[in-house]
Amino acid sequence: MAEIKADTTTHHQKQLPVTVSESDISEQKPQKPKRVASLDVFRGLTVALMILVDDAGGEWPMIGHAPWNGCNLADFVMPFFLFIVGMAIALSLKRIPNRLLAIKKVLLRTLKLLFWGLLLQGGYSHAPDKLTYGVDMKKIRWCGILQRIALAYLAVALVEIFSRGAQAKDLASNWFSVFKLYFWHWLMGASVLVIYLSAIYGTYVPDWHFTVQSNNGTVQLTVACGMRGKLDPPCNAVGYVDRKVLGLNHMYPHPAWKRAKACTENSPYEGPFRNGAPSWCYAPFEPEGILSSISAILSTIIGVHFGHVLVHFKGHPARLKHWVTMGFALLISGIILHFTHAIPLNKQLYTLSYVCVTSGAAALVFSALYITVDISGLRYLFLPLEWIGMNAMFVYVMAAEGIFAGFINGWYYDDPHNTLVYWIQKHIFVKVWHSKRVGILLYVIFAEILFWGIISGILHLLGIYWKL
Repeated sequence: MAEIKADTTTHHQKQLPVTVSESDISEQKPQKPKRVASLDVFRGLTVALMILVDDAGGEWPMIGHAPWNGCNLADFVMPFFLFIVGMAIALSLKRIPNRLLAIKKVLLRTLKLLFWGLLLQGGYSHAPDKLTYGVDMKKIRWCGILQRIALAYLAVALVEIFSRGAQAKDLASNWFSVFKLYFWHWLMGASVLVIYLSAIYGTYVPDWHFTVQSNNGTVQLTVACGMRGKLDPPCNAVGYVDRKVLGLNHMYPHPAWKRAKACTENSPYEGPFRNGAPSWCYAPFEPEGILSSISAILSTIIGVHFGHVLVHFKGHPARLKHWVTMGFALLISGIILHFTHAIPLNKQLYTLSYVCVTSGAAALVFSALYITVDISGLRYLFLPLEWIGMNAMFVYVMAAEGIFAGFINGWYYDDPHNTLVYWIQKHIFVKVWHSKRVGILLYVIFAEILFWGIISGILHLLGIYWKL
């Protein structure tokens, strides 16, 4: 279980929430380097983006997930998390001198992430909209955000632990030295890429069937495929593997593709399906599925590389030169792959072009924050985000997963829709601005993100952090 503890150490000694701890080391504690505040800010920014796109994406579909190919604001959240996990791995595991202790901590943290992922996204909690809880085990969702983070964290952290020989070496600040020193990470990345590309382009996808409930009872629908190498919604290998291994009942029932033009006339908004919509529009699809989670390991490998640069390169200019150059190289490579129609940007499939674009964007965003926060000293401008980043697991559970809103909604007058959350949205934000879209956006920014920034700041002053 995760635990909430009061932390009596100084600020630069406190733990990196959600994923790994910068100060989570053995009983013999060597002197620790100063905490990288920009990494906390970046983590807090990513959690804030998740809250924004989850709660305002319905009214602003351009910030929600792209229905299929393409990349909207919401599609950067997962790879940003994985990039941050990688950086944190590089900063934390190097200071655990005992290999067995490091493995134990990695395995324990992985199990905690899996537990919370199943509890929050497996179907047990129905907050905040439905005031019910519990899950039908025939329909539990096995995959999810924290489960994907757990897989990537476990794989990359174990490689980091078993390549300990590189940890004490000083490097010249040149481009290839850090790649050479950590060649095992890149060998793993190459293996992941080969496995993923072989699977999505080489797997034969047969016709498949599923049932849906209608006014006339249960109806069986058929999706015609009988092909390999397709990256479209109905016939890709990612969905096929998930259907075979997980089962249709255990996949996400509301995929983003339901907002595709082929499915609804209101695209990119949600709405009733158009007459004659393809049968696959009614099917579930797992956006955090098996093959796509294997590909997602690449985002964490790139993140751990950026952490290695931070550890081994001395001086801001050398670090920034490497980060920015690699960030632009990744970004441009992904854009070229997409617009030449070689490999489309697709979050649902976690394609190579998507890895490149989102990892490149993560590199550039982190570099900008590093310049602003750690070099220029403008840390005070980002304090709410830094506080959220230092208690990211707490904010993720309470805000992004709607547990706090579900608790508030549990107190209503006469009708379950007459809740405090609904009243605040309607009377303080929507009515004032005479616009539901603007009102919801401002509600999310001020009543959710800023609110949780302040709560996290209070917890920080009290030295209280939710540790995994």
